[in-house]
Amino acid sequence: MPAPFEEKAVADRPFRVLGLQQIAVGAKDKEPLRRLWIDLLGLSPRGNFRSERENVDEDIAAAGAGAFAVEVDLMQPVDPEKSPRVHDPALNHVGLWIDDLAAAVAWLESQGVRFTPGGIRKGASGYDVCFIHPKGNETSPVGGQGVLIELVQAPREVIEAHDRVARESV
Repeated sequence: MPAPFEEKAVADRPFRVLGLQQIAVGAKDKEPLRRLWIDLLGLSPRGNFRSERENVDEDIAAAGAGAFAVEVDLMQPVDPEKSPRVHDPALNHVGLWIDDLAAAVAWLESQGVRFTPGGIRKGASGYDVCFIHPKGNETSPVGGQGVLIELVQAPREVIEAHDRVARESV
């Protein structure tokens, strides 16, 4: 019989991952994505974001409500021939709510995590974000093992909601 799962906590980790903030799905044309995610599955449209620099034209939708809503970004490239190629792979990235983004980035960098260029900046939904690179390199050997991971600074109401649920479950 396998041993029970044991959490290997790092005692000095100065941040918490609170939960899933978003997923981002890409295609050359976002209209079929809208048909599935908004029209058929019933997610709520929340807005749009377009950035030539990031080569993205996205519609922002949400599943769920309040502090526990998960954002679903439906993305197409502004120019399919340029990078980043937001439609390849189709599941472009996952976003995680972080309670202290600056502390998380500093600590993760000290642990050898590779981040994409650009540092901490405002994301499409207005929160501070940064990205863990899908691949490590010689200088920073820890990457997302093929997955782009967005770290998102959680707003106060999300942190408080997660803390409230954690206290109630004890």
